[in-house]
Amino acid sequence: MAEAYVLVNCDLGAEEEIISGLKQIEQVKEVHGTFGAYDIIAKVQAESTDKLREAITWEIRKMAKIRSTLTLTVVEGQGE
Repeated sequence: MAEAYVLVNCDLGAEEEIISGLKQIEQVKEVHGTFGAYDIIAKVQAESTDKLREAITWEIRKMAKIRSTLTLTVVEGQGE
């Protein structure tokens, strides 16, 4: 299973709306608001790397009020 953490910068005050929207995406398994350089972190899992990329590119990054994202792809087998 492919897994990634997506760090999200969003419009000021849009955090709750985006968190709610992210929770509606099947591949998003966890979502948390954060303090610091990014506003939100989302844990994303999919059957394959291609499906993971599609979810991030076509569903998450296309959401209204998201300014930018940074994706950290998990290295399978490390840290388990």
